[in-house]
Amino acid sequence: MKTMKMFQRSKDNSWNPYFAGALAGLLAIGSAYATAKVTGRPELFGASATYVRAAAAAERAVLPERVAKNDFFRKTKPQWGWQGLLLCGLFLGALVAALSGGGFEWEGVPPLWRDRFGANVAKRLVAAFLGGVVVLFGACLAGGCPLAHSLSGVMRLSVSGLVATACFFLGATSVVKYLAKKGN
Repeated sequence: MKTMKMFQRSKDNSWNPYFAGALAGLLAIGSAYATAKVTGRPELFGASATYVRAAAAAERAVLPERVAKNDFFRKTKPQWGWQGLLLCGLFLGALVAALSGGGFEWEGVPPLWRDRFGANVAKRLVAAFLGGVVVLFGACLAGGCPLAHSLSGVMRLSVSGLVATACFFLGATSVVKYLAKKGN
């Protein structure tokens, strides 16, 4: 009996993108259901993730007086909530996927970056940090992160989610094509 192509490993032993996408969809549905059942708030499904309270909870361990003086945290208790668990789950899930797919390797500078900008790790870290600042600014400007807009928005078939996802895809594709072209 032939196995379905969707479940077959590729020649480089990586995950089949259709199978991985189906798993991500099932996980998102399960996560939305569990969140709605546990919290009793189905509108939380579309909420964007912010890590400010989790960061303050971590900062409170090092500089408790600074957090205590902050007006915002006098009203809102700094705590690790579902956002912190999401962050840990993203890291662990990516690690499990990379290890099980045979694609895990330590690299300070990816090949595309190395070909275009050189092998300087410090330069790569500074660029990654500045990229994170730009993404954070964009997420604040857009009223949420791309993950929340794309995953929850598309799953609910909201027009804003579909448009945002199309823009994210076009923007990312343009940047990758530009970097790849410059590397040749």
